[in-house]
Amino acid sequence: MNPPPTDGGAPRPPRRRIHTRARLLAAARELFLSAGFARTSIEDVCAAAGYTRGAFYSNFGGKEELLLTLFDDQAARRMAELADLAAACEGLAPRERARRLVEALMRVDPADSGWILLFLEFRLVAARTPALAEQVAAHDRAVARALAEVLERELPSLVPPGASAAQAAAVILAAREGLLARTAAGGTVAEDLLAATAAVLSGLLD
Repeated sequence: MNPPPTDGGAPRPPRRRIHTRARLLAAARELFLSAGFARTSIEDVCAAAGYTRGAFYSNFGGKEELLLTLFDDQAARRMAELADLAAACEGLAPRERARRLVEALMRVDPADSGWILLFLEFRLVAARTPALAEQVAAHDRAVARALAEVLERELPSLVPPGASAAQAAAVILAAREGLLARTAAGGTVAEDLLAATAAVLSGLLD
């Protein structure tokens, strides 16, 4: 029998396993967003995806790893959207281009509310478990690095003198998370806070 094809020396996961992993992630995404982290069990995910616990544990070490994978995927999608918008705005005047990118970065979609509530719930769980807290911190660092690259290329005006792009990215992401948490319920208070945020960030672009 021929050995499985490799990519950079590492064997590629069998196609069936990739499909199983994708179905588990899709099922978990729906359950976590609708019921939350604590109220969703591994058994719930397995039942929704149509797999056994054995199939689950062959792909993920536990419920926490599953959720962190979803967070990584969600962050990657948002960064890709921001990069696509930057390319689409290439011909605009620098300030208008920056304004649109800032609006996209701080945009609050209905789906974002579900993600931020889920992430806040998970942060509280992780805060009581040092090993899990480090995993969350590693996720934060990875997302901040990706955003720092965008800031350096597309929004250097949002990096204050004396600060690095990495520092600016970390603060922006923390502010965005707080903004989403404060505006999750919607209403006038949320609209006022969003307007205030836009005004402050626009001031940094002057």
